[in-house]
Amino acid sequence: MFKKVRGTRKKATLGHIRQETVYLAIRALHKDESMSIQHLCEIARIARSSYYKWLNCEPSSHELENEQLMQVMMDIYEKVERTFGYRQLTLHMCKQTGKAINHKRVYRLMKLKAIQSVIRRKKPKYMRSTPQQVAENLLNREFQATAPNEKWVTDVTEFKYGHGQKAYLSAILDLHDKSVVSYVMGHSNNNPLVFQTLERALQAAPGSRPMLHSDRGFQYTSLDFKKILDENKMSQSMSRVGRCIDNGPMESFWGTLKCEKYYLHRYETFDDLKRDIEAYICFYNNERLQAKLNGLSPMEFRNKAA
Repeated sequence: MFKKVRGTRKKATLGHIRQETVYLAIRALHKDESMSIQHLCEIARIARSSYYKWLNCEPSSHELENEQLMQVMMDIYEKVERTFGYRQLTLHMCKQTGKAINHKRVYRLMKLKAIQSVIRRKKPKYMRSTPQQVAENLLNREFQATAPNEKWVTDVTEFKYGHGQKAYLSAILDLHDKSVVSYVMGHSNNNPLVFQTLERALQAAPGSRPMLHSDRGFQYTSLDFKKILDENKMSQSMSRVGRCIDNGPMESFWGTLKCEKYYLHRYETFDDLKRDIEAYICFYNNERLQAKLNGLSPMEFRNKAA
């Protein structure tokens, strides 16, 4: 992986990384299958002397540290079901080790271990409904908040399980710390699902009067929903027609949840799906670190502000 040059070592290139992989494979096959070193070197088209030079080379302190970091990296990677990319891995590795680790180094280690993050799927399009009432886009893509419970965003997303059966998740996100304030899962995308989500959020933050931003879904444009907001002296904001980016943080959360949990499994029952979604939201709120939150989880950032 590293080559001695006048008492120093050069950083490994991708070519060195591939060569290291070949050497490791030869050693494993020789040990596990009792295959001849000479024969394996001939297959790999490398000199036997090169293999023995690598085998007998004492690893540097940098190489030993890389081995330790790779173990930490792989432990985190497996814990999150192989979903994190180098940015998230860097945040979690820095926190776990207490060391400042450059993201480029983590990227190189990921290349060495041949791992990568999962790729998000595109969101399907839905038919629009005729609204009973609408609100202006008061949020206006200003996705930062100076304090908790100042700006909330909300939405409903769909999941499938079993044989084409559908489940729905309604959630409210706080823009101050990106924490999930409340959520409700159900079998139908209806008013009670959304209304109960808002009620739970108000119970979690009693006395708060945040702006609540949503798209123009039929639940949010209903007169009954507006009545709940007015009773709690909350202002309402809505995305413009066809502008999902106006609710960008909520869309981003759905993508993260589905990418890092839902798309990795096939769910046969509603209960199995609900259990995993609840576990992920707990992980997201309390353990998943975010660079924009100074490397803290949403609840760590929220508690620090409080």
